[in-house]
Amino acid sequence: MGGADHGAAARPADGSVDISFTVSAVDYESVFRLHYQPMVRSLAVVAGNREDAADAVQEAFTKAYVRWKKISTYDDPASWIRRVAINKLRDGHRSRKHGDALAQRIGSRESRDGAAEGPETEVVEAASKDEAGRRLARALQSLPRQQRAALSLFYLEQLSVAEVARSMGLSEGAVKFHLHQGRDALRVRLDPRAS
Repeated sequence: MGGADHGAAARPADGSVDISFTVSAVDYESVFRLHYQPMVRSLAVVAGNREDAADAVQEAFTKAYVRWKKISTYDDPASWIRRVAINKLRDGHRSRKHGDALAQRIGSRESRDGAAEGPETEVVEAASKDEAGRRLARALQSLPRQQRAALSLFYLEQLSVAEVARSMGLSEGAVKFHLHQGRDALRVRLDPRAS
């Protein structure tokens, strides 16, 4: 009694109801519905498999939800979410590499979950049912991670160079470089006459 009711929303003196939380929740849901699947699809190319990509994107959206009041004020909340997902993939990749190196040092012949061939095979099979699609997926997997990320965000998510740069935490010039190098490498891998 006499204490503040922390569970109830404060009402302005004019009796109106503050609906900012409702609008925020709708905006979050819109961003999720619009960007979740394209992010998973493009980051599956980066990660090497859909499951790791989906986990990273889901964790990024969860972090965004917790901070939505602030994130929703950003010019492009989806870029922030994408960046968090890319960082999660990068951290997961480092952890797996460290785990694999440790396993080798202690004499184990098996790497974690057969990572050497499992994820790549999954992406190759998911990419397409025809031979050209499988060749493209294999060629993409052979590219360095930054080139794969730039190409998948630019072509699969159809982001602008500026949006890719924000998502990857790079300059636009660096993104253009990775796109150029990636396209050149794909051209050579897919058309031997191009070299």
